Amino acid sequence: MPALNTTSVSGQSQTVCVTGAGGFIASWLVKFLLEKGYTVRGTLRNPDDPKNEHLKELDGAKERLTLHKVDLLDLQSVKAAFHGCDGVFHTASPVTDNPEEMLVPAVNGTKNVIIAAAEAKVGRVVFTSSIGTVYMDPKRSRDFVVDESCWSDLEYCKNTKNWYCYGKVVAEQTAWDIAKDKGVDLVVVNPVLVIGPLLQPTINASTIHISKYLTGSAKTYVNATQSYVHVKDVALAHILVYETPSASGRYICSESSLHRGELVEILAKFFPEYPIPTKCSDEKNPRVKPYIFSNQKLKDLGLEFTPVKQCLYETVKSLQEKGHLPVPTGQEHY
Repeated sequence: MPALNTTSVSGQSQTVCVTGAGGFIASWLVKFLLEKGYTVRGTLRNPDDPKNEHLKELDGAKERLTLHKVDLLDLQSVKAAFHGCDGVFHTASPVTDNPEEMLVPAVNGTKNVIIAAAEAKVGRVVFTSSIGTVYMDPKRSRDFVVDESCWSDLEYCKNTKNWYCYGKVVAEQTAWDIAKDKGVDLVVVNPVLVIGPLLQPTINASTIHISKYLTGSAKTYVNATQSYVHVKDVALAHILVYETPSASGRYICSESSLHRGELVEILAKFFPEYPIPTKCSDEKNPRVKPYIFSNQKLKDLGLEFTPVKQCLYETVKSLQEKGHLPVPTGQEHY
């Protein structure tokens, strides 16, 4: 992972806004932006909620962080937050498979962000999308290298009731359409499943994906694959595409893919005291092949990805430190 250049002039005189500032990725993004000297405005549904207290304790927060109560579905409140900003990082989005909770907030919130950014004459908007907008296409072979030119098939998302991916596709396409119409400089980051240490006190969906294999709640693992990336790398990718004038289009943010069998093997090696499953729920069929995601565009900008084994180790250690997992004795160390 590249060291942050805290003396960089890039952030010294710039004010940027981060939507959904208390989230998993957003918290790290706020932390790194403050370290780089940016003045940061964070939008939250409720700035006084105790789960957002960790933001106020970040280095530089007292001097250069303000938290704003903003409803992304209320265009006026978004405009007020963006007024006077040089850049916007739009990370806020619902994480749900409920179509009613996903579609309208994701799409209309994104629409308001781009419209407000255009009116505020913001220099660049960096939008947190998802690998879910890229790979969902049953016609594409798993031997095919999936890159930024690929889009998920909306009909397939709908037919498989994957409303999260459906909502993310429509939200990202909406962002591109309105940005083009309004002349907004938009760059998109498409992360895979994001893991790593938590800054916020609450557990989030992507870390539950790991913790379920340690708590005993998962007795077997499924015959499936998943791609992973470290939360710090995702936050740094956002800053990298914001600060690089030539950055454009979409950027897949992925370190590597693992079959669930490989995932549990790594976890068992690091943390043998936990009841980690050893059996696959599908022992008839061969192991599913992982998708091949290209991360070359971010590597070309200079991002060095954290190895997936280190990501997994740091995720579990963080879950222990935050009290989400019991700490057994005699653990192996990375």
